[in-house]
Amino acid sequence: MPYRFESLAPMLQATNLNATVTWYTAVLGFKCVAQEEGWARLERDDVAIMFITDDEFGPPQATGVQYIYVDDAMALWNDVKNRADVDRAPEETGYGMLEFTIKDPNGYLLSFGQSVEGQGQGQGQR
Repeated sequence: MPYRFESLAPMLQATNLNATVTWYTAVLGFKCVAQEEGWARLERDDVAIMFITDDEFGPPQATGVQYIYVDDAMALWNDVKNRADVDRAPEETGYGMLEFTIKDPNGYLLSFGQSVEGQGQGQGQR
């Protein structure tokens, strides 16, 4: 195929857009780089996520997890563990990752993972 995909930025329904933007900026250090009525784009390093409030979509729901690769999972864990709804504490997996999972204010699961030296290749292992 003569074209390439350049990036992925999930767009998720938010219950309260302003509260969602505030949580992502205060707890995870994202910056709101664009916002207009009912929509916002947040970025941190090479990660982007968008939120929308649209009654057509109904309440926030997801059957999956937003997975973010990080370079220091334990440092991030220590920074957020008392400021977020923890779903799963850090653990090493059988596929070579150190991971933990929290919930955002909309109930979305956010997993953070770091490759564990000498165990698998991390990305794409699951």
